[in-house]
Amino acid sequence: MLQVDGIQSFYGSSHILFGLSLTVNRGEIVCLLGRNGAGKSTTMKSIMGLVPPRQGSIRFKDENITGQKPYLIARMGMGFVPDDRRVFFDLTVDENLEISERRIEKSDSWNRDRVYDFFQPLKHIRSRKAGLLSGGEQQMLTIARALVTNPELLLLDEPTEGLAPMIVDMLEHRIRALRDAGLTILLAEQNQKTALGLSDRGYILDNGVIRYQGAIKDLQENEEVMRKYLLV
Repeated sequence: MLQVDGIQSFYGSSHILFGLSLTVNRGEIVCLLGRNGAGKSTTMKSIMGLVPPRQGSIRFKDENITGQKPYLIARMGMGFVPDDRRVFFDLTVDENLEISERRIEKSDSWNRDRVYDFFQPLKHIRSRKAGLLSGGEQQMLTIARALVTNPELLLLDEPTEGLAPMIVDMLEHRIRALRDAGLTILLAEQNQKTALGLSDRGYILDNGVIRYQGAIKDLQENEEVMRKYLLV
């Protein structure tokens, strides 16, 4: 579903990603691991078109999307949950979802009713302004907002960051449910326990370079790699 080949990404004159390549197959959860500053968020933003790579290519569903505008990539079926949430604080939960909703003619499409069934706590606060929500509620809203665009591939950037353990457990359960519902997921996550518990395969990123890739079981058994690139 997603093929990233040799991308070189920059912020101004700062070179962040150095020839990064990865693949995500339909129906997988693939995690991107690495310490803070390794380049995980830049990878997500490059894929979504927010930080277009200067070299390399990105293919989504066999179409070249390198350099495409983010709204066009979203229309193709890619959803993005940023690490800073970016909810519209002055709008209610329901209004945040309404302005993002993209209706499609499918019996199992995501709409506001289905999202409220999926994230039950949001149903009871749908008229509350997003700026008054807790961190966990804002994260649910951010994921819900991506879901109502009806993505086939969901990019989740640090979804558990700063959340209480009980909320993290709930989100892990919901992310598994999304995979069971047919979504493909690329997960960038600092929380190794969450990422390794959810994913089928993983990539380790360090200073903008992929240092390791493989099945989760192989990664967990490779103590040298874990110690070198993931321990703080």
